[in-house]
Amino acid sequence: MRFVDEAKIIIRSGNGGKGCVSFRREKYVPRGGPDGGDGGKGGNIIFRTTTNLLTLYDYRHAAIQEAESGRPGSGRMCYGRDGADKIIDVPVGTQIFEEQEEGEILLADLVQEGQEFIAALGGRGGKGNAHFKSSTMQVPRFAQPGEPGEEKYIRLELKIFADIGLLGLPNAGKSTFLSRISAARPKIGAYPFTTLVPQLGVVMDEHERKLVVADIPGLIEGAHQGLGLGHTFLRHVERSRFLVHILSIEDMSIDDPLAGFHILDEELRRFDPELGRKPQLRVVNKIDVVDAERLQELQTACAQLGLTVLWMSALHEIDLDEVLSAMWRTHLDSIATNTEADHA
Repeated sequence: MRFVDEAKIIIRSGNGGKGCVSFRREKYVPRGGPDGGDGGKGGNIIFRTTTNLLTLYDYRHAAIQEAESGRPGSGRMCYGRDGADKIIDVPVGTQIFEEQEEGEILLADLVQEGQEFIAALGGRGGKGNAHFKSSTMQVPRFAQPGEPGEEKYIRLELKIFADIGLLGLPNAGKSTFLSRISAARPKIGAYPFTTLVPQLGVVMDEHERKLVVADIPGLIEGAHQGLGLGHTFLRHVERSRFLVHILSIEDMSIDDPLAGFHILDEELRRFDPELGRKPQLRVVNKIDVVDAERLQELQTACAQLGLTVLWMSALHEIDLDEVLSAMWRTHLDSIATNTEADHA
């Protein structure tokens, strides 16, 4: 299924059913009173999150979502049936915006499984004429119409809810890394921009704890201005606890070994300062393509700059366990830090 992270739809809640104008007709009651029942309430439009969906693809071709209208009331005080609600299932991490003349407003940010949000209320049913009988109006010949439902223009935007955001320049080996640590099977090729859409992988440990890792397409210099592909998907790592920044050893030099890291750091900062401040694990990949002497020179150069860097070959699984252990430690530390902050 194609990955779609944005969709525009029109939602319409149900109209309320109209009240009934009716009078009792009984053989021995020549002047039966009013007995018109109320109309039913229109159905609501409700968004609900589910982990069974990872994309908004279903709504690219379902532009109008409507709830059922309430049924009209009838005689003998029979109330009309309420209209059924329209449940719209969306992935966890979906934001709901309403488009108005003055601009968009955020209606809801759905970040938990099973979370529901009523985006449009159904119209109230009209009252039947039985409600309007009084000492001065014995024969009310009118009833209320049902209230109309709401119509809204909605934009849905998905921000993947992952523990870790996986970033890197094109052809850094992120897809290979994801395929080695999880059951994800992204497309892998020996050329840039193999990954064209975000990929998700789930990493399990021996205690059945899990890490959700989001891999976005490779970023290039100028991504914050719309160059390349990754800028389109950067929002999918905004919710991540931390980032794993992978750089191919082929993109390193002795004179400035961290230049590749700095390129993406600057792009993150320009895209969103908060994203630029997220904690990072910096990993150099493809150490198998250089000889031992070259590797030692680069490691020494990085150490002299005082930056902690992990080294691996995802393809040949060299030191992969060390990187994975560092990911788990950072993840658990971030949970503990957030817990302490919540209790403070």
